[in-house]
Amino acid sequence: MMTVIQWIRLVLFSRPFLHVLLYINLFGTIYGYIWYMPQLEKTEPLFWLFVPDSPTASLFFTIAILGWILRKPFKLMEALAVVTLFKYGVWAVVMNLLTYWETGYLHWTGWMLVASHGAMAIQALLYARNYSYGITHIIIAAIWTLHNDVIDYVFGQMPVYYDIMKYSSQIGYFTFWLSIVSIAIAFIIWHKNGEHKTAEKVANSTVTR
Repeated sequence: MMTVIQWIRLVLFSRPFLHVLLYINLFGTIYGYIWYMPQLEKTEPLFWLFVPDSPTASLFFTIAILGWILRKPFKLMEALAVVTLFKYGVWAVVMNLLTYWETGYLHWTGWMLVASHGAMAIQALLYARNYSYGITHIIIAAIWTLHNDVIDYVFGQMPVYYDIMKYSSQIGYFTFWLSIVSIAIAFIIWHKNGEHKTAEKVANSTVTR
């Protein structure tokens, strides 16, 4: 008899559900870039690529999902997705809750961001068993993520939360360590998936003897 966890996995990895998830993330990506347009209009073109952090993270995941549907994994996109989805998902939740703590009020759009970005971080982990990236892809994702932190907190391109900008130094410090944790999670997933593949090979070789 199928357990609840097995049933959930069956649904999550089914092709119909992956198609739905693809369109949800694609819509979220487009909406995210539109959300960032006011800030991009004030930003030098040199930094445009690094300003809309969350929609770019969901774009990485959208491409990763497309690879799973096509049965042709885009491994670099997977590594970039797991690191950035978790990082910016958690980051946005914390920033909006910090805004609520500071002001005692959060607009409904803020709560929408809490929900949507929380879902971003969760989906990055839910598909851990599906990632096939390697250590090289993790290194590239780590460089991208830490470089983005430099752009945000050295060149002043971080997302604008006016009510908590007085904590920008503390936020920058928190963001750096959140990046490290996100990269570590990607490494742990890679290591665990490698262990599962090794165990499967051993089991298959035992059966064929």
